[in-house]
Amino acid sequence: MPKDVLLRMVDITKTFPGVKALDHVSLEVKAGTVHALMGENGAGKSTLMKCLFGIYNKDEGHIYLEGKEVNFKSSKEALDNGVAMVHQELNQALKRSVMDNIWLGRYPKTLGVAVNEKKMYKDTKAVFDELGIDVDPKRIMSTMPVSQRQMVEIAKAVSYNSKVIVFDEPTSSLTEEEVEHLFQIINMLRDRGVGIIYISHKMAEIKRISDEITVMRDGTWVATRPAAELEMAEIIKLMVGRELTNQFPPKTNKPGDVYLKVEGITGMYNQLKDVSFVARRGEILGLAGLDSSGRTETLESIFGVRTRKEGTITLDGKLCKNRNAGESIKNGFALLTEERRATGIFGVLNIRDNTVISSLKRHKRLGLYLSSKSQKKDTQYYIDALRTKTPTQETKIRSLSGGNQQKVIIARWLLTEPEVLLLDEPTRGIDVGAKYEIYQLILDLALSGKTVIMVSSEMPELLGVCDRIVVMSGGRVAGEVDTAHTSQEEIMTLAAKYV
Repeated sequence: MPKDVLLRMVDITKTFPGVKALDHVSLEVKAGTVHALMGENGAGKSTLMKCLFGIYNKDEGHIYLEGKEVNFKSSKEALDNGVAMVHQELNQALKRSVMDNIWLGRYPKTLGVAVNEKKMYKDTKAVFDELGIDVDPKRIMSTMPVSQRQMVEIAKAVSYNSKVIVFDEPTSSLTEEEVEHLFQIINMLRDRGVGIIYISHKMAEIKRISDEITVMRDGTWVATRPAAELEMAEIIKLMVGRELTNQFPPKTNKPGDVYLKVEGITGMYNQLKDVSFVARRGEILGLAGLDSSGRTETLESIFGVRTRKEGTITLDGKLCKNRNAGESIKNGFALLTEERRATGIFGVLNIRDNTVISSLKRHKRLGLYLSSKSQKKDTQYYIDALRTKTPTQETKIRSLSGGNQQKVIIARWLLTEPEVLLLDEPTRGIDVGAKYEIYQLILDLALSGKTVIMVSSEMPELLGVCDRIVVMSGGRVAGEVDTAHTSQEEIMTLAAKYV
């Protein structure tokens, strides 16, 4: 028996200054199915969903929900009518509790006046128990890792009893165990007849969870097919318009002598304890581990944005104190942070400002002024080199897709000409074509003698790009493996060592 069409989007068009983001795109989602939406960064996936969710006003086209035409003017209106969205970039009230975030804008009231805290706690627990989420409703959001905050956002969407739920890169910050949990939730929602729109760049996930797949490219519809009929190679070809035979570039770098020594790092306000390892010139060193293992804290401690209680950092035989970010940059370090929206981009600034902001000394003239010509030249070089999709350098960075924002931040750090590049989830939320370009860039840096330390939650990525992997567990180094002679099983065993 065919499923009923729950949502129809017909000939949706959206134009921003200098770019046509959507060009007559259509989409149909059936009740009780998972419909994957795929495409490169900048293909228009998130823009299409924001037109549905009331964040953007579409220029042309029609949207039908259960056969009735709708045109939501705000996200609240969408939510009130049964359409929810879990955004790729979390936008939460971090100083408030979990339950405040769940019920924000719709607090249960006593006599219509005072917030009923007891009912709010009870209702939050009921949602969490139903979904199998083990989080204290009274916990403050800022004290939780990104993955748990993501699960809270998913619970919030489910709490609206929505007919349609959009998941935009929901697993980009989740551990493998949490991904399995999410899939259980999605299967439960599908069984209830909810229509799921699932945006992801992870091919294995898409093949596993989806019933149908729609591919977009450059703001246009390319194809819609049953997931069972599409192989990964064909999906990639539809997305990028060309064959992509290798997932990773060949490793041609040859690590040299030990260049960086990290010895006995213990955190002042985090769980790091006696973290020690070395990295060589021209080496790509991976940091693996489960969520909350201390990977991010290690990079941030090396870069000076987290206070160290003990430990030393030595670069080429010279002790580096790295007491803050400015000092670390002077010492030849650069840090690409995990959460680009919170700690990466300057959303109100344009692409050029975001690109040159960490390397303004390059553009000083006579010590008096900054050269606009020099800034434009450097910015354009990296727009071209990284194939960043943007109308102009003056475009506000917040209007770019997540993957293109990431490219701008990478360009920013490359302009500081670092000797040691610290990368925290560098390909998070990035499409398969752009991932290859970033892998090649990382390899080129290693070939030029730079030292790269890379955190990733994707095990195949670490194995495909890195020379060695340091595995962390419970804030400590659990072991070290050579990628040429290890397996995912060995790494996961080490990752669970101190849990």
